[in-house]
Amino acid sequence: MIAPRRAFALAALAGGALWLVSPPVAAQTVCSVFDDRPCPTSFCSVFGPVPCLPDLRYPIGQDLRLTIETKSPAPERSDADLDSIAELFRMLRACFVPPDEDKARAGTEVSLRFSFKRSGEVIAPPRWTYTTPKTPAETRQVYRDAATAALARCTPLRLSKGMAGAIAGRPIAIRYVENRELRTGAKQ
Repeated sequence: MIAPRRAFALAALAGGALWLVSPPVAAQTVCSVFDDRPCPTSFCSVFGPVPCLPDLRYPIGQDLRLTIETKSPAPERSDADLDSIAELFRMLRACFVPPDEDKARAGTEVSLRFSFKRSGEVIAPPRWTYTTPKTPAETRQVYRDAATAALARCTPLRLSKGMAGAIAGRPIAIRYVENRELRTGAKQ
């Protein structure tokens, strides 16, 4: 008869060997009782037959991020329905008009975050998430007004049915960067 400790050690080795020779299971996005194979694990147990790694889906990086530089020329606005994220970003760039050079400040960056409804309207006023440190209040307001005016100029967006379903409620973060060659008379 095998001692309990040896039996446990042999079982652990057999489980480890099984894990090494078993084919990797592809991650699935949706699990159902009607699937032809088991769902990927979402938790591990000390009583499980093989070692496992949890399949956690953290919401990191699930938002859409766009950087708009004031130096870059604005693309043409389109009247067609927007059907891709690239077209959405192109439209958001086209709607932005940078502040006048006499009110601009070199190196200023502001960021905002918002979401769209299916109808192409903004769900709520945008949330300001970043402004370059030590930016004077009047300069900060000038850039915030320019970004808010860009959203007002663009909305409501004309979204295709598929794009409206994909984009509705999804967070969008836009960073505006002042990188134009400003005259010496501009505020520094």
